[in-house]
Amino acid sequence: MNLIELFQPSFRGRSDKPAIDFGGKALTFGELDRLSDAAAVALRDRFGVCQGDRLSMYLGNCHELVIWYLAGLKLGAIIVPMNLLYRDHELNHLIGDAEPKLLLTDRERYEVLRPLRDGFPCLQQVFLADDNAGDQTLAFSELTATPAPAPISVAPVTGDTPALMVYTSGTTGRSKGALLTHDNLGSNIIALLHCWQWTENDRFLLALPLFHVHGLCNGLHGALASGCTTFLLPRFKADVVTETLNHEQCTLFFGVPTMYERLLEAADGGAEIPACMRLYVSGSAPLSPDTFKRFKAIYGHEILERYGMSETAMITSNLYAGGRIQGTVGRPLPGVRLRIADKAGQPVADGDAGEIQIKGPNVLKEYWRQPEKTAESFQDGWFKTSDLGRFDEHGHVIICGRRKELIISGGFNIYPQEVINCLVEHPAVSEAAVIGVPDQRRGELVKAYIVTVAGHSVDAQELTDYCKEHLASFKVPKSVVFIDALPRNAMGKIQLQNLPNRDRL
Repeated sequence: MNLIELFQPSFRGRSDKPAIDFGGKALTFGELDRLSDAAAVALRDRFGVCQGDRLSMYLGNCHELVIWYLAGLKLGAIIVPMNLLYRDHELNHLIGDAEPKLLLTDRERYEVLRPLRDGFPCLQQVFLADDNAGDQTLAFSELTATPAPAPISVAPVTGDTPALMVYTSGTTGRSKGALLTHDNLGSNIIALLHCWQWTENDRFLLALPLFHVHGLCNGLHGALASGCTTFLLPRFKADVVTETLNHEQCTLFFGVPTMYERLLEAADGGAEIPACMRLYVSGSAPLSPDTFKRFKAIYGHEILERYGMSETAMITSNLYAGGRIQGTVGRPLPGVRLRIADKAGQPVADGDAGEIQIKGPNVLKEYWRQPEKTAESFQDGWFKTSDLGRFDEHGHVIICGRRKELIISGGFNIYPQEVINCLVEHPAVSEAAVIGVPDQRRGELVKAYIVTVAGHSVDAQELTDYCKEHLASFKVPKSVVFIDALPRNAMGKIQLQNLPNRDRL
């Protein structure tokens, strides 16, 4: 099945309904279909794009990105999104590894790409979405200028055919290209439509970047498959989001924890609370207990937490109907099997922590041109997420941290998230990060980085004493460092490798 087939009921059956409103201009489902048909024909006939070719995109949210993406899917190409924050070092790696045939960007970002372009003979042409062409580039509008003579037949791919190459965030090492197939993406969105009761009657505000699986595979795919109207923003700005949620009577919003913190600040500043919302979803990073509680008190909604990753799209979700348990990411989605395993790949005792391993139709096909990494990532058919977790008494999954972040001190395992959870319960602590620092006697010692709540003060000794009251002694930080902000990537994940003075207390 081509993923496009999930969108065709909307393209054909809701052709006059607004699909994506961006900057006050709405394209209907029928217009999206016709424009992506035109682009697909031009890409195929003028530039020789065929199944398996890589088409990259390096630009922000816009109509042109969506049309490019759909055209590539219709041709059976592999779409390669690139993070907007990436510069020459990361772009050299991604373009050199993926070898895209064509690339869509805009004038601003082409200035970043231009010095690198001669180093990539694979890159036959660059298109500019803002039509400010020149310098060996073409205007994107050339691709859609001539309508397709008839609706095109989508490429007859199998479900196992790669559709998307998502580069891992690289929080601990070099990014790898995770190949997601048409079936991976299709099964993911079918499960989400069911679990989140997503229908054509929803009105969806999408402020997440479409270069990330959260915005693309959950947000855009779900919107197109459900047939709802989407209000696409170029970026997240709390005042714009609250205004749009209210003015457009939106019912759905997906975000990362930092976005919800900004929305709380907006409410403190007098922003109107949206009246029509039915579901707020959070992912990509842990949501603090304080944010969950305050959001419920002020906005009247319990944020729904879920768990996923680049290699699998979504894995678990809290229930839409029924209580949502803060601090957990819910249960496996339909069709997904999940176990907690020890280093030998054996299931651990109930309630014990171990590595989260999964099987299901959502699991990646392979890492691009890295068969060894692919083989290392599976154990007896189970995909090893490298995330540590455990089941609570209700069968909900609790994330304990990354396996590579596990701290071993004096032979004891310390899960950073447990220490973080304790620290952020202190009224003066806004955010925290925890790492292990090498120690000759005990192997590693716990070091904490703290961002304080504005207007509050606390010292290291007070926080250490607080942890001693709530944690075993070996889990208590031996060093506490105060910083202005935690380093994060575009999706709000903390970049541990960018914390200062990581190698000493």
